[in-house]
Amino acid sequence: MNLSDELQWRGYVNQTTFQDLSVLDGKPLTFYLGVDPSADSMTVGNLAIMMLVKTLAKRGHKTVMLVGGATGMIGDPDGKKQERDLLTLEDIARNKAAVSAQYKTILEDLPFETVDNYDWFKDMNYLDFLRDVGKHVPMRQMLGRDFVQSRLDSTGISYAEFSYALIQGYDFVHLYDTYGVTLQVAGSDQWGNSIAGVELLRRMRGVEANILTIPLIVNKSTGVKFGKSEAGAVWLDATKTSPTAFYQFWISLDDAGLENYLKIYTELPRQEIEALLAEHAQDPRLRLGQKRLAAEVTTLIHGPAAVQFAQEVTSFLTGEQPIGQASPEALAEIAQQLPDAVSNGSIIDALTDSGLASSKTEARRLLDGGSISINGTKVTGRDTFNDADFMNGHLLLRRGKAYKDSALISLKTD
Repeated sequence: MNLSDELQWRGYVNQTTFQDLSVLDGKPLTFYLGVDPSADSMTVGNLAIMMLVKTLAKRGHKTVMLVGGATGMIGDPDGKKQERDLLTLEDIARNKAAVSAQYKTILEDLPFETVDNYDWFKDMNYLDFLRDVGKHVPMRQMLGRDFVQSRLDSTGISYAEFSYALIQGYDFVHLYDTYGVTLQVAGSDQWGNSIAGVELLRRMRGVEANILTIPLIVNKSTGVKFGKSEAGAVWLDATKTSPTAFYQFWISLDDAGLENYLKIYTELPRQEIEALLAEHAQDPRLRLGQKRLAAEVTTLIHGPAAVQFAQEVTSFLTGEQPIGQASPEALAEIAQQLPDAVSNGSIIDALTDSGLASSKTEARRLLDGGSISINGTKVTGRDTFNDADFMNGHLLLRRGKAYKDSALISLKTD
């Protein structure tokens, strides 16, 4: 496929100012993506647009990666119902370093330039900015933004957050002047801010620039913004979301969105994805598609050793291997993934102590209804553990079929 067809096929195209996307099939142009350092890690939501960046870079387009040290001092108000809490300069510096390192991880050996908009804003005179930049921005354009109207009608908006789009817009001008940037890629929620940059560049430099936004990725089975789990955001940083939890996020995804996830989050070619989906469809219970997805994405972010360990831990959680064969390292990771409890011999007490049941009444109902299993075997006709249930002092107690509805129960020792 040529690049424009691949972008459409992978689902990377939401809105664009290009009249014809095939211009990207021609000679290389220079584009940029900006990420504000609002946290010390990106999430799997950010990873989607990073995969778009990687696709453009692999096709020879020159890549500028902006980390927003200046805009991060204010925070993007778009879509927020109230003012953001301001970060300290120390927090911003730490977050910038972390996000920049993740750029390198994802883009691997592809060439790109990292820039920080704090570098061109830190010495800028306020009056000069108003005269040279603010003079070119119509108030009607600023006030017409949906989020501005929403905030004015509710909690209000500060001058600082109101000015965010103007500051981001000037980034486009500066990057055009310095690197010849004529394209910004962004998430769909950044369309308004990006348009402000295109308009400012046209007014200040007489240049026609363009925008390409990627759609918001949504979990089709839940309707929730992609990258959110019961525990919160799924981070790329191993200290915030462990590589095993990261792997399990992908392996647990729904079948409905599997094709989209494979296209967006992997670099697998079309023929291979289609063959994988056909094989997956023969027996979806094997989750072949999710396993390949999880392996591809986890390898990119955390490396092959992390994938191997995650697969090992998952094999114990799903009952493919007996818990007694788990290494101390694997047991420690399982304990991080699941609630735990110490056994006093009662299955009822273990269910309530671990949180698998909210009360002894519910625990009794689940047990009598055949919904409880120990190490993958359904419990029938008893409400106490046997010595044989414990392997190396542990067992897996499960409610229903999902391995996430499990608890690690330890044998009480004197």
